[in-house]
Amino acid sequence: SKLLNIIFLKDLPPSTCQPSPANAQIVHSGAACNVNDDNISERIYTIKEGYTLVLQCIVKGHPRPQVRWTKTAGSASDKFQETSIYNETLRIEGIQRVQGGRYYCKADNGVGVAAIKSIRVDVQYLDTPVLTVHQTISDVRGSYYQEKTVFLRCTVNSNPPARFIWKRGNILIEQSKDNGVDIYEPLYTQGETKVLKLKNLRPKDFADYTCQVSVRNVCNIEDKSVTFRLTNATTPPMIRLSVNDTVVVVDPGQDVLLNCEIMAGFPAPTVTWSRYPGPLPLSAQVRGPMLFLRAVTPADAGFYNCSAVNNVGNPARKNVNLIVRTMTNLTFQITPDSNKDSETIQMGRDLKLSCHVDATPQDKVNYSWYKNSAPVFNSESLIILRSDPDMAPGTSSLEIIDMKFRDLATYSCMANFPGSRVPELRVDVNISQNVSPPVLSVPPGGQVVSVQEGGNTELVCLVVDGKPRPPVLWSRAEKDLLMPGGRSVTETPDGRLRMRNVSRDMMGVYRCQTAPYNGLNIKRREAQVQLNVQYPPILDPVFQDLRSRNYQMVTLRCAVLRSNPPRLTDIRWFRNGEFIRIPMPDLKETPELQFKLEPRNNGSYECRVSNSIGMSTCTFNVSTKPYNAEFYFDTPNPVRIQKGNNYSYNLQWTQRDPEATDPIIGFWLIVRKIQDSRCTLFIPVQIDLRGKEPEKGVLMSHTISDLKIPLAYEVRLAPITTYCTGDYISRTIQYSEPYTYPRPSDHVCGFEDERICGFSQDRSDVFDWTRQNHLTQNPKRSANTGPETDRSGTKEGYYMYIEASRPRVQGDKARLLSPLFNVTSVRGPKGSGRVPYCVSFYYHMKGKHIGTLNVLLRVRSIASHTTVDSEVWTKSGHQGPDWKRALFDVSPSGPFQIVFEGIRGPSFEGDIAIDDVSITIGKCKQENTVASAGKTGKSFKGWEM
Repeated sequence: SKLLNIIFLKDLPPSTCQPSPANAQIVHSGAACNVNDDNISERIYTIKEGYTLVLQCIVKGHPRPQVRWTKTAGSASDKFQETSIYNETLRIEGIQRVQGGRYYCKADNGVGVAAIKSIRVDVQYLDTPVLTVHQTISDVRGSYYQEKTVFLRCTVNSNPPARFIWKRGNILIEQSKDNGVDIYEPLYTQGETKVLKLKNLRPKDFADYTCQVSVRNVCNIEDKSVTFRLTNATTPPMIRLSVNDTVVVVDPGQDVLLNCEIMAGFPAPTVTWSRYPGPLPLSAQVRGPMLFLRAVTPADAGFYNCSAVNNVGNPARKNVNLIVRTMTNLTFQITPDSNKDSETIQMGRDLKLSCHVDATPQDKVNYSWYKNSAPVFNSESLIILRSDPDMAPGTSSLEIIDMKFRDLATYSCMANFPGSRVPELRVDVNISQNVSPPVLSVPPGGQVVSVQEGGNTELVCLVVDGKPRPPVLWSRAEKDLLMPGGRSVTETPDGRLRMRNVSRDMMGVYRCQTAPYNGLNIKRREAQVQLNVQYPPILDPVFQDLRSRNYQMVTLRCAVLRSNPPRLTDIRWFRNGEFIRIPMPDLKETPELQFKLEPRNNGSYECRVSNSIGMSTCTFNVSTKPYNAEFYFDTPNPVRIQKGNNYSYNLQWTQRDPEATDPIIGFWLIVRKIQDSRCTLFIPVQIDLRGKEPEKGVLMSHTISDLKIPLAYEVRLAPITTYCTGDYISRTIQYSEPYTYPRPSDHVCGFEDERICGFSQDRSDVFDWTRQNHLTQNPKRSANTGPETDRSGTKEGYYMYIEASRPRVQGDKARLLSPLFNVTSVRGPKGSGRVPYCVSFYYHMKGKHIGTLNVLLRVRSIASHTTVDSEVWTKSGHQGPDWKRALFDVSPSGPFQIVFEGIRGPSFEGDIAIDDVSITIGKCKQENTVASAGKTGKSFKGWEM
């Protein structure tokens, strides 16, 4: 894939040492098709559809700004993504036309106004045109013959607008030179369209016509064309279906064969089948014009469409609605004499029995009524309503007029599809003088149900009297709230609503009602139950880091936001786990602790607040220790070359909230060589501020001298006050220079420079390795995978990694190529024709979906100009949370490269990272092939200040 880079250049720092707000300048870089500025001074980047778009936002400012990418829709654009991208680099693989539009890079570091720059991305494309033919026949005034006019319509989607060329055979058609043609653009068409009108067809008009479209080779998009042969036999398609009716009703399990027969059309039409809603069933078999559905199920129902297309006239379409019979949930209702507003069965009054089944198709259901197993026929006292207008559609009713004792019996309702294999359903209703309205009751003490959050409970609303007893329906008393299962109503046959893993959002009033079916169809009985979810107090803050000067009064407040029950039972304060004996606080007031901060009472303070359910804690870390210093995130040109093989480094930092604690009088500085296995230390240096206290946001600097090229160093810095020393922060000092790599050297590449030591991405792979450090990680990235920091443990240090999240799929490969090492002039040991080289690197493979990391030796043949890859190291699967080191020897036969190949595993928790790569002449030193690079050697254990 080709790359388009947009780089926001990083300017030099301001000459003064004041805090600098985020700022950005846009310049172009990379393989854009075209770059220009429009009339509002906005940069427009043109890119071909399917290319890889890379927008890079590099900003200046201190503290380090956070970068966020957003997008607004363009003319042919949709939403950018559901969430914004928090990273310096935005990468879109295979960009599509809908992803064009205006992209915004926002950089904010809390100082001044956030910097916002925009770039408009114009995605260019050219589809293959579609050519359709339309014919008309009309009377010619004053004559008795027919004039046949043919329209050739050519439509294409493109950006920028396409240019059309018409050809007859190989000859260009020009309207000015042929009176028998017209070329024009029709109105109200989708896409770009040109019409070639052939008036009163002539013999020479029967020929091959080509529509050629062009965007004039923008973005190297080649011309596209389509050809159609017009003959005197050209006709639009005509089809017919093997079924005569537009609706086909079948039983579940039946086979269905639909044949779409072509009746006419030249050229021969192409037949396709589709379904609405959704795609064709997975079991569907399409054989030319025939569609075969084996053993259909209700899920296969829908509208099936047969289309025949030959690009002449309009497509021919036929539809058939396939209905699969289903029948479930047969219910009944008993309606006493509604004219008398009765709720009981009474002799001499009317009674109606209703029967309803959920069926497809509903209007084809047949109902039969029986009295004591004998069929019921219409009479003066028994009237059957096949479709009861007072009930839901598809309901049958049996009315008993002027009820007598002889009408007390068992009535049965049978529902079936005539001639179908779908089993019939039956429900029995016993009508006797015992039929009575239901009585709904909540058990004593059940009006309010209390449960602890996370527990299980049930709400009870019982039908204690009445016959028959209907089911009970539960719903929320508050209108817009849904039941825990996500529905508005939940049916319970026994009136018990069981709830599991109760949460506080389930708290509220629940309504129980008798259902209108399977019982008396009368006014519903209802009751209410209050669910009270109890939980421990919710406190603020959960944690607070509080720094103060010595001998100042400190106030700790632990606010109770919510609590159920609201009454608190206990408030206790602890310091470093030990109870603080103070008068019992007022349980109705906000818990508060006030004391004078001294060196002896620094520590962790806890406020433990309890109610009858449980306890919650506010934690305060109270200290006179100063806050950490903050390194300037990327000091431009920090390296100065000195005499000999030495260099110096200009270290810059700021002090966080220096006014919060006692005056800061200096800083401790410690330096060690990273590559030195003996952990040789420079003597700790105290940086004296000479009475000038640090100011918030103001840069301080110190030059570290006598550093050896090309070694890297780890630096630790801690502020000093009159009373104590703060915590150390660390970063890596990496010597960097332009790399030509004429031959391997002793340099370790930590990927700190954007040029990544001359490494490059392999353009023949599926995706690329990404350069990243802790500060540029996406805060919404996948957890439990990938490293938190680089190999040295610093947040500023960079590493290379492969991102396993979408759109990556299992097996996708990313290859990172080292520079080409020209070793033909190097001689091997006496008696040997090849020189050994030691390859060393650190790798990180944490995650349950880790794929494979391969290292390949790519050797180039000078004679044949070909390359040969051979695998020299491999590792697969989860390897633990720490960085690990790998060393091995290679003996190439000529100029070579080292290739790091990352292969994506089965899912998204599969990020693989590499760091600190070196390729040196000579065999590796005798040590373990894979050595841990975990906390040992990084924690400064044994020499902390």
